[in-house]
Amino acid sequence: MEIVYRICCGIDVHAKFLVACLIGDGKKETRRFSTMTDDLLQLRDWLVAAGCTHVAIESTGVYWKPVFNILESALTVVLINPEHARALRGRKTDRKDAEWLADLLQHGLLSASFIPPLEIRELRELTRYRESLVREHTAVTNRIEKLIESGNIKLSQVASDVLGVSGRAMLRALAAGETDAGKLANLAQGKLKEKRGELVRALQGQLTSSQRFVLGELLDQIERLEAAAERVNREINRYLTDPQRPKLLRAWELLQTIPGVGTRVAEVIIAELGVEMAVIFPTDALVASWVGLCPGQKESGGKRQSGKTRHGNTYLGAALVQAAWAATKKKQPTYLKAQFYRLVGRLRRKKALVAVAHSLIVIVYHVLEREQSYTDLGGDYFDRQQAEKQRAYYLRRLAELGLKVTVEEPPAEEIPAAA
Repeated sequence: MEIVYRICCGIDVHAKFLVACLIGDGKKETRRFSTMTDDLLQLRDWLVAAGCTHVAIESTGVYWKPVFNILESALTVVLINPEHARALRGRKTDRKDAEWLADLLQHGLLSASFIPPLEIRELRELTRYRESLVREHTAVTNRIEKLIESGNIKLSQVASDVLGVSGRAMLRALAAGETDAGKLANLAQGKLKEKRGELVRALQGQLTSSQRFVLGELLDQIERLEAAAERVNREINRYLTDPQRPKLLRAWELLQTIPGVGTRVAEVIIAELGVEMAVIFPTDALVASWVGLCPGQKESGGKRQSGKTRHGNTYLGAALVQAAWAATKKKQPTYLKAQFYRLVGRLRRKKALVAVAHSLIVIVYHVLEREQSYTDLGGDYFDRQQAEKQRAYYLRRLAELGLKVTVEEPPAEEIPAAA
């Protein structure tokens, strides 16, 4: 086979050490290094001195990250999916794994995983940390609801938000030892005051001393998580609005012109996808496949067996489905809202939302590629595309109802312009 890279290296990475195999010009040399920073610097110097240009690393847990960070400044590092470089069965050693990677890389048989630039990776650390806080907040909220339910406190059946202003005041009082349901109900604020009678009944429960202690701890934990989320939100905002990163700020503003895409979703899109679309993904179909929002393809014997979506970037996929749901709730008619209601009867809600999310990632791709704000096609886009079919359908339906209809075309000057 043709040699693509004259001198290259394959690295088998572990938690405490790595094995590097350097091949080129008919020679092969294997060395072992620890994963301490000083040894990684020695690895980089050895590869540079040998004239190595490309390095292949498997994406094993998080152990590849420090190796990648140190080598990327001097070499082209190819991060690969371990499934794509699995060696033939037989004797398996770290040395053989490194040699196998180097051999595949030298002949151009490895495809690189997408690794965004450093400034995008830094933003990703922030947004993913925020996502972990949100998930933890949800878990603690569920734990609070289960705890009070076990004490027969039915607050969630009366208040739409157990952790709202009124709900927190009542829960704090419960944790402090208050047992009078009337006094607890008097802590309600706003419209919840109108439900005082229901609240009194809902708050007539029995919490043990241990449950009250745990409730207080969980409420403290909720407040700590919310404070941490507020801090990380400020840090993300500071990072994106930094004058030294004008491209990120411009992309953030452009993305928010898309229906359903707010500040949070725009931040996740930039953190997971970057802003250089033409450099990273040649087409919108490739980015949709990478996110995992395109139909799957499984065919055998000329028959399509499954169209289930493939696994992709779960952070971005979840954010886009959330944005799709928000887009369908817009009051004004939009293309995305029309698409959802056009599909929901045939595909049901979840599949229709995934289809809208697919449209969203295509829109995101072109907004970032062209660096232009989004221009909506209009809520009547599909009607305009199928005007003749719509006309024939309604005429047929009227005929089925026993009505005789005469159709006259209006003069050209009376036809309203398309929106």
